[in-house]
Amino acid sequence: MKQIDTKELQNQLQAFVNDTVYVHLETTNGAYAAHHNEGFLSAGVFLRNGRIQVERATIKGDGPYRIGIKLPEGWLYAEGLTHFEKTPTQLLIAGLNAEGRLAVALQLSRQPFGDQNKGVDAND
Repeated sequence: MKQIDTKELQNQLQAFVNDTVYVHLETTNGAYAAHHNEGFLSAGVFLRNGRIQVERATIKGDGPYRIGIKLPEGWLYAEGLTHFEKTPTQLLIAGLNAEGRLAVALQLSRQPFGDQNKGVDAND
């Protein structure tokens, strides 16, 4: 992955406007911090293969960056983004902490992401 260039990434985001796409959104702080402080509140989110209609997508900030994606009935928002990579079918955007560990991931794809059965069962 390379560091975000806002003009380049904005152009990549524009390619998804007016399309229905799959989204992967993930945040984490607990996996890297909870073992250092027992009182630390571990928080995170994991969404894989959610389908969204992209009406508008914008990157803002001076770094780390934030991206807002306008949906027909709301918004998807991610902040703390630092790096990105474009593949033939996906746009992968990540926020890496000072140690290079993942803090946030926002990924867009016209095809479902693989490994649909991987994740955490909320009933466990």
